[in-house]
Amino acid sequence: MKILLLSPYPPYPPHGGGTMRICQIIRGLAQRHTLTCLTFAPDAAAERALAPLRDLCRVVSVRGPAPRSTLRRAWTTVASPFPDMALRNMLPAFRAVLNDLVASERFDVVQAESIEMAPYLLSLSSADRKTHAHRPRLVFDQFNAEYVLQKRAALTDLRAALMLSNPARRGAGGVYSLIQWVKLAYYERDVMQKCDVTVVVSEEDRRALERLGGTRFVVAPNGVDTTFFSRAALAREHRAPLSFVAPTLVFSGTLDFRPNVDALAWFVDAVLPQVRIRRPAIRLLAVGKRPAPALQRLAEQGCLVLTGEVADVRPYLAGATVYVVPMRIGGGIRLKVLEAFALEAPVVSTSLGVEGIVGLRDGVHCALADTPQQFTRAILRLLDSPSTGRALGAAARELACAGYDWETIIPRLEAAYQ
Repeated sequence: MKILLLSPYPPYPPHGGGTMRICQIIRGLAQRHTLTCLTFAPDAAAERALAPLRDLCRVVSVRGPAPRSTLRRAWTTVASPFPDMALRNMLPAFRAVLNDLVASERFDVVQAESIEMAPYLLSLSSADRKTHAHRPRLVFDQFNAEYVLQKRAALTDLRAALMLSNPARRGAGGVYSLIQWVKLAYYERDVMQKCDVTVVVSEEDRRALERLGGTRFVVAPNGVDTTFFSRAALAREHRAPLSFVAPTLVFSGTLDFRPNVDALAWFVDAVLPQVRIRRPAIRLLAVGKRPAPALQRLAEQGCLVLTGEVADVRPYLAGATVYVVPMRIGGGIRLKVLEAFALEAPVVSTSLGVEGIVGLRDGVHCALADTPQQFTRAILRLLDSPSTGRALGAAARELACAGYDWETIIPRLEAAYQ
């Protein structure tokens, strides 16, 4: 097949959940199909960094999109009928390149990665019916049921505001998410109805989007390269898990992503002080790029350590005494959890943090904890019993290899195209 993939940001280097998913999809599809990746790139350095992908497929980049000011986002929140995510990557230059590609080549499939690229699918859906005899199949790869994410964010922030926990900031965030929740529900329904198939990462997301009226779904979960994310790979590369001086809790992810910021802030406030009563030397390490100002303030107060962006996250995850996933907002299947599983890290997570992972069992693959008290007890139990952590890690890797290696996921996408 001849496939055109639309990416909202450079899919290489694969740092962050979205770039990892897109990069692995490109690698998998390029083995058996003719692939073109049309992507945004913010600058010349980002364009140069795409070089490894050019060995796999044709890469066409468009400079942009320009950052949107807070004032402009606030205005469009009120004035535009479209959700904020649908406006982030709207650029006439990208649309022009897309139209030229579709007009000059016969693509079998055009696939949009994430809701930021959905406007371009909608434009193709409208234009093709009017002007083109050949209409490519339009595939919407939806990373999350976004309206659910905003619903959870709205309820979390509004509840915190009512409890007088930073009422001004949390109240404003709650109102923003409430507006986006409503807009996204209408927008996601429109996109799904005009595309041939929607790809979702979990059965939970499929059910959530079905409630909006979607009917044509394929589940292709987030995955992990279990060969690369393995202790055996680290040994082959003459690397090793990091050996921390003190027991260390590790969290990883993009650190300006709102659900991650909320997770760490809640953990530092509600869980970490209780753990430190029993284990005063315990450290919390947050691994990831672009730490938000709120996390920088926590680091300055000595509550956690920020590494910034690292070249290779594997030694941090493999060296974690306990890997923590205190998520309270979000959806889909989190790549960071699958990476930790593949590296045999002992994991303590909220139920939401491991939502969508089929076959996962509490106490077998990880420890589930949804209250500060449960989280504290689970961490202390693993600190007191390293053998329990090793058993969880071994079982978690088996689960990741069996159901979430990309080699098993790409065929599901190919089935969607049929």
